[in-house]
Amino acid sequence: MFKRLIVVLVFVAILVTACTSPTATEAPTAAPVKTFRIAVIMPSAITDMAFSQSMWNALVAVQTEMGGETALELKYSEGMFKVPDAAAAIRDYASQGFDIVIAHGSQYGSSVQEIAPDFPDVTFAWGTDVNTFGMPNVYAYTAAAEEGGYVNGVLAAMLTKSKTIGVTGPVEVGDAKTYIDGFVQGVESVDATINVSKTWTGSFSDVALMTEAAKTHIAAGADILTGSSQSVVGSIGAAKENGSVLWFGTQQDQASLAPDLVVASQVYDWTGMIKEIIAKHLAGTLGGETYILQLKNGGLKIAFNPGYALPAEVKAAGEKAIEDITAGTIVVNP
Repeated sequence: MFKRLIVVLVFVAILVTACTSPTATEAPTAAPVKTFRIAVIMPSAITDMAFSQSMWNALVAVQTEMGGETALELKYSEGMFKVPDAAAAIRDYASQGFDIVIAHGSQYGSSVQEIAPDFPDVTFAWGTDVNTFGMPNVYAYTAAAEEGGYVNGVLAAMLTKSKTIGVTGPVEVGDAKTYIDGFVQGVESVDATINVSKTWTGSFSDVALMTEAAKTHIAAGADILTGSSQSVVGSIGAAKENGSVLWFGTQQDQASLAPDLVVASQVYDWTGMIKEIIAKHLAGTLGGETYILQLKNGGLKIAFNPGYALPAEVKAAGEKAIEDITAGTIVVNP
């Protein structure tokens, strides 16, 4: 779609030039095609194997599809844990004339609300949330993380032997909360007697706290762990140290972190949303809408780890849960 748009623009430019009837010494020239520019501000690193990487991977995929850096320029600011620093970066990118500025963190909402009115020609997108603040140049986005959480919960319930599962969460808000709520609902749909023990560390970034939370669950008999945020690398590390505790991931495919222990991961795929926001920006619609990643629209995907020997009947149950959620037969309550 984007390549076709660029070709059309170049074609129109050539036609306009031809109509000016250049002299014999002048060669017709096409107007230069403007490079589309997107900047993204993220709370963690683009290699965090979680929330930030899911967005960066999507942006790079869209850039490749559009034809590379000459078609789509990407800039990023990572590790923006401090909201004032993130706000400064958001404003700076908007001042530089970026077409779209993505504030990839629910903590950035108030900053977007304050800055967006100052740059009416810039599209701002932020998440995970659904509030556009009624502004015509703000998109909001979120993920129905409870859906993949439910699927992971079904799988976990069928695999646990100790009937004790540990959850390591950051802060009980946003998609971190809805993922875990969905996971618990999935477990209970299989066996309501399974004990799901939850720990909220109070931090999205403290790996040490997440590691200790995971070790506490393991010491209490948990043979399966799950959790959300970029700090779950600590939990996965604790599972690897134990050697037999299984892991279920979310936001990004985390199989590479523990190929023998990661069973499946819910993956956030933002590519469709990004392409649509670009198309709408080019057409003159700069915001005012909300996007929600779901299993049925392809924004959420379940990545089964091929390195883990998942029993056929367990995988079939997970795939059935995906089908039923997609069809609306199963309603997951966040």
